Amino acid sequence: VQLQAFGGGLVQAGGSLRLSCAASGRSFHNYAMGWFRQASGKEHEFVAAISRNGGSTYYADSVLGRFTVSRDNVKKTGFLQMNSLKPEDTAVYYCAADRTQSPYYSGSYSDSEYDYWGQGTQVTVSS
Repeated sequence: VQLQAFGGGLVQAGGSLRLSCAASGRSFHNYAMGWFRQASGKEHEFVAAISRNGGSTYYADSVLGRFTVSRDNVKKTGFLQMNSLKPEDTAVYYCAADRTQSPYYSGSYSDSEYDYWGQGTQVTVSS
């Protein structure tokens, strides 16, 4: 499966952005999806993940309550709704796909578990 993330941009602190991750291929529904980010000079960081069927989600503590991950398997697209953005959310955001057996497994926080990655999309939050 090939992934393409888009929707990043420049936003003021407190604002919102919605990232999308469009997938190609027929087996999108066989993959849990994850979102990661990497700020300049920092390590890759887990943000959120969602199960194959969309019923289970998992968030990093730093975004819990502000970000919402979702997916539409018919449209083969994943989403990351980001609200109450903070300057520390500034980073390049990546989506990734993890082929899993269980439709209920919410996905891993470890980037090594993911099989496919999209190109990043820049999110910049100004103070």
